Amino acid sequence: MFSAGSPSLGQPDYWWYRARSDLLRIALRSHVGRPARVLDVGSADGPSVGWLARAGQRVAVDVDPRGLRPGDVCASVTELPFGDGAFDLVAAFDVIEHCEPEGRALAEVTRVLAPGGRLLMSVPAYQWAWTHFDEHNHHHRRYTRARAVRAVEAQGLEVLRASYLFAGTFPFFAADRLRTRWRERGSGAPRLPEGTVPALPELSPWVERTMLAATGIDRWLLDRVDLPFGSSVVVAARRPGGAVR
Repeated sequence: MFSAGSPSLGQPDYWWYRARSDLLRIALRSHVGRPARVLDVGSADGPSVGWLARAGQRVAVDVDPRGLRPGDVCASVTELPFGDGAFDLVAAFDVIEHCEPEGRALAEVTRVLAPGGRLLMSVPAYQWAWTHFDEHNHHHRRYTRARAVRAVEAQGLEVLRASYLFAGTFPFFAADRLRTRWRERGSGAPRLPEGTVPALPELSPWVERTMLAATGIDRWLLDRVDLPFGSSVVVAARRPGGAVR
């Protein structure tokens, strides 16, 4: 896991965090159920989980203590300090890509899920989109939808929904990542000073408005279908057994 912390702590109103929170809510709200106990993994990324605020008694865990509140826990998802079956819902938004090995993190998430409990997860999409930004954020991998589904099913979880997000902004994302990869070809990622939080791309106000408007395509479609492409992957899954929560 990374130690410098999420850029969202310094820029919680950045367009991408605001858009992601909305898209996660639309894509996953029908799979939340009525959990009594919720584990929020990677909770320092607050902009992504505000929509879950009323979904039961919430405990947050993160390796970065800055975003934690009284009662939360500073720990890694690869070694969760909770008993088996302790939670009805686990949210892990843009967390698993930071974990190596991946299977250990997902095994821990599965272990603390009660039978019938739900996992809500998002990860960045497409290994071809890998740039120095991923390295600076200590990512280990990017995902296709099929890759994310396989990782979840390997832990015995039943996938309820798997979709891409940010289809509306995908042409901009793909063009930017391919241009960046061309510019970075043959060079290693420059080393950041210890503890530096990677900077988010700066956008002009009109570009930001354009990007937010483009996510309207996702907001309209996600209530109807799974998206066939996008810059993020979202998965909802259930641990077999027990009552549906």
